[in-house]
Amino acid sequence: MSLTTLPAVKSPKKGKLYSDLTFQVGVAIVVGILLGHFAPNLAVEMKPLGDVFIKMIKMVVGPVIFLTVVTGISGVGDMKKVGKVGIKALIYFEVVTTFALGIGLLLVNVINPGKGLNAVAGGTVSAEVAKYASAAHNMTVTEHLMKIVPDNVIGAFASGDLLQILFFSVLFGAALSIMGEAGKPVEQLLERVASAFFGVINIVMRFAPIGTFGAMAYTISKFGLESLSQLGQLLVAVLLTMLLFIFVVLGGIAKFYGFSILRFLRYLKDELMIVLGTSSSETVLPRMMTKLQRLGCSKPVVGLVIPTGYSFNLDGTTIYLSMAAIFIAQAYNVDLTLWQQLSIMLLLMLTSKGAAAVTGGGFITLAATLAASGQLPVEGLALLFGVDRFMSTARALTNMIGNGVATVVVAKMEGEFDTAMEAEEYRQYFEPVVVAAE
Repeated sequence: MSLTTLPAVKSPKKGKLYSDLTFQVGVAIVVGILLGHFAPNLAVEMKPLGDVFIKMIKMVVGPVIFLTVVTGISGVGDMKKVGKVGIKALIYFEVVTTFALGIGLLLVNVINPGKGLNAVAGGTVSAEVAKYASAAHNMTVTEHLMKIVPDNVIGAFASGDLLQILFFSVLFGAALSIMGEAGKPVEQLLERVASAFFGVINIVMRFAPIGTFGAMAYTISKFGLESLSQLGQLLVAVLLTMLLFIFVVLGGIAKFYGFSILRFLRYLKDELMIVLGTSSSETVLPRMMTKLQRLGCSKPVVGLVIPTGYSFNLDGTTIYLSMAAIFIAQAYNVDLTLWQQLSIMLLLMLTSKGAAAVTGGGFITLAATLAASGQLPVEGLALLFGVDRFMSTARALTNMIGNGVATVVVAKMEGEFDTAMEAEEYRQYFEPVVVAAE
């Protein structure tokens, strides 16, 4: 694996504080919050800044996944090894998301955030709730399995469907691998094209503080800080659960595989700040792929685990769904037995995989689960709209961290992790650089 194919994230240079991306994004978040709170009418006009930044990132996500996966698989040349990586990743995803569901179920019963709301079932279903309920009605396992295969390749890239792009990329990479030496010129060409796309990402990321400012200003102006107090208990419960999951569950997994979760988070501080401001883990997907390769994970592992994880390993979303379902039961005074709660958890284990890549997928999955349970009112979704935007930030952060940890773990399991690269990358990021006097 050559570092010449990874130009997107340069080693940090010690310099002025204001030139640090983390500092720039942090200031943008603070300014966005202040503008949204004190000048909401002006702040709401900042929405296009965030939207354009997210669109620019999404513009390159599909090609980057395609190029990384294809060149990674072609470079390995052993399809059995690629298959082992995919199977181990899926098993890991299932085990860890089950832990996420379990910890969410446990803490929502301990904290009881919905107790005392005394909502009454049978009210009018809003148009927004009806939209998600309708989408949930049409959601079947077969339908989502069919959607993995694109109708045409161009359509997959046009819609930005990560699973469809991944599916085609694996096939294309396998074809190049089978071609052997005859496929090498194509592989080399794609590596050069990948370098150009990572250059585009470098340019786009210069606008991260502006995009973060626009997204945060709009969020605060639209929903207001006061909305946090209305369902504050639920918000605190979700945040506490996600912190426990990150530092206890993921931290324990990281320790078992020989790396520190705290150091890992510090390494990803720029990406964490961008997700914090934009509430979207997709905004850092290309940077995550690059930084994890620089950390020592092989290109095939990164290319397979990260895109698949963005659809099947959404730990934050999984925690939120389990807590939201029980929260609605508590709010409507529906007394669920332990077996009924476990049945809901089992439903979520199945439904949460299908709608992961769908816009509004969390609410669609929750609506499907509420309807399938036969005991919880679908109109309970309306209770969550007020704070969902704030909780989506926590979900996105947890999803991103979970996929990063998963990639390192799978790489270590497969012997595809270069500890020498890890040591050098951490040295460049964490140790002071001594500049000789001229």
